[in-house]
Amino acid sequence: MIIFAIWNQYSFNPLLAIIIIAGFLLGILSAISLHEFAHAWAAHRLGDDTAKHLGRLTLNPLAHIDPAGLFLFVIAGFGYSKPVEYNPRALKNDSDEVKIAIAGPLSNIIVALILALPYRIASAMGLDVSQNIIFVFLDMLVYMNIVLAVFNIIPVPPLDGSKVINYFLDADARESWERIGPMVLIALVLLNVMYRGGAYDILGRIMTPLIHIASLLVRGVPQIF
Repeated sequence: MIIFAIWNQYSFNPLLAIIIIAGFLLGILSAISLHEFAHAWAAHRLGDDTAKHLGRLTLNPLAHIDPAGLFLFVIAGFGYSKPVEYNPRALKNDSDEVKIAIAGPLSNIIVALILALPYRIASAMGLDVSQNIIFVFLDMLVYMNIVLAVFNIIPVPPLDGSKVINYFLDADARESWERIGPMVLIALVLLNVMYRGGAYDILGRIMTPLIHIASLLVRGVPQIF
């Protein structure tokens, strides 16, 4: 379990461990809620009110969190939320689906940039905040937003990145990829859980460098926790 892993790693400082766990849990709830709200907001702005009528045009976590998906996040570090529904026929352009998909990860990166500002300012002033619990807490929130954004840009259905790939595929190829993609994603997640950091951890090998690059761009330095 992720929470136990965090506790074991930082058990030498119980207060720090609690802060990181709290940041992890709040980070999941807030990052997912923001992500799904962004999808709903983009769809609404592009002319489709399906998500609005379904009560998804809100930052309330209860509208977006799937209990089983949240449980998986806590246990394995990967999970899922309630997908935001939209009506493609209500959209004006084919590219609008791509815009709706990109809105989710983009919102997480924007929030990560905002939350990382205090750390950038402290670093510019030459302050060491690596042991400051407020900065550690903020850094975990930043990290969770980055992880969610990176995970969702992977071009495998039903992740957001698949919408970008689908835009360039013909109808038959798109249908085949939409059908096969979820099985590919499940296989990748299972390999990550069973062989995390090992030779068969394909998902980890894809995500880790992307997370490091995104962290460097957002924070200016790697994470501090």
